[in-house]
Amino acid sequence: MYSHCEKGGWILGNTIDGCQAEYVRIPFADNSLYPIPEGADEEALVMLSDILPTGFECGVLNGQVKPGDTIAIIGAGPIGLAVLLTSQFYSPSVIIVIDQDDNRLAVAKTFGATHIINSIVENAFDKVMKITGDKGVDAAIEAVGIASTFELCETIVAAGGHIANIGVHGKSVTLHMESLWSRNITITTRLVDTVTTPMLFKTVQSKKLDPKKLITHHFRLDQIVEAYETFGNAAQEKALKVILSN
Repeated sequence: MYSHCEKGGWILGNTIDGCQAEYVRIPFADNSLYPIPEGADEEALVMLSDILPTGFECGVLNGQVKPGDTIAIIGAGPIGLAVLLTSQFYSPSVIIVIDQDDNRLAVAKTFGATHIINSIVENAFDKVMKITGDKGVDAAIEAVGIASTFELCETIVAAGGHIANIGVHGKSVTLHMESLWSRNITITTRLVDTVTTPMLFKTVQSKKLDPKKLITHHFRLDQIVEAYETFGNAAQEKALKVILSN
């Protein structure tokens, strides 16, 4: 697991400062960086630094998404939308996206979601059961990181299904073993290892995947305070990913 390497792993933004700067010194650079070929779309490749491999590895691969599957993505932020984009490598038949932000749900629809649910105005459990004929989903992918969304995954996952947790949980959640124990449910967690970056890089270069669709705002580096304010008010500003340039 690259993310837990004893002499490397998750360093930037964890044990040392992150890299929102004009120049950055990268530890173990020979083993952790990928060269960018001349003419490559650098803004698209920024999405490969985190959200695309996170959504793909922690959500799609851990959720074992297969052709014809019914999946639910809880959370339509950038990570959830990255799951939505990369899940389509495996041609699931139904992709349900659940969120409380109508703008992000509308974006999810344009990205390929077959169904969208605003959990403020609709009962998400009832709607998922109606869509799936009371069977539940093959993969419930949690991309928020709060107790209520994880517990929703526990209620909508089908027998033999997968709950793939991506969200960063700062508080405990309740594991409802009384309803899960007999249903062959697999629950996975993961810190992104970026082992899929070379493959994702090729899909971006070949135009099979367009991660630039996730970019909604651009700022110069000297506008970083404004950029943070925009991202901090993402719902009002309709922000997904923000690009900083010098």
